[in-house]
Amino acid sequence: MAKLSDIIEDFIKQLIINTDGTIEIQRNELAIKFNCVPSQINYVIGTRFSTEKGYYVESRRGGGGNIKIQRVNITHEGNYLMHTISSMGNSISQQTAHAFITNFIDYDVISIREGLIMRAAVSDKILRAIPFPNRDEIRAALMKNMLMSLLV
Repeated sequence: MAKLSDIIEDFIKQLIINTDGTIEIQRNELAIKFNCVPSQINYVIGTRFSTEKGYYVESRRGGGGNIKIQRVNITHEGNYLMHTISSMGNSISQQTAHAFITNFIDYDVISIREGLIMRAAVSDKILRAIPFPNRDEIRAALMKNMLMSLLV
């Protein structure tokens, strides 16, 4: 018999397939449907619908916890971005982040302006209040989210 997490994942994936690739669900309603706690829904979404797996997730608090899940449409440039996201890991230095961004500009995946904005967002100057190694972990999360937003 399938685990509850697998059943919830399959249900959400089926909803996404039956739409244009984007769904909005309420955490509490889904928890009631599957007779589980809302944290079980959070667990499934957090582990099965991550950026590394090609999903962009927005979570809004209040009103039962509205969650928007969007399947990323992969194009040729998207394949390159998804490969980068998947291979990046959970931590990245400023130097490595800047090298990735330079490559994106060189391969016309992003504009120079987008690259400048991304460099500013992941710079040590901005993240200086965050101690190491958390700084590099937050930088990786920022990079992944910015890259996923380019795919949406």
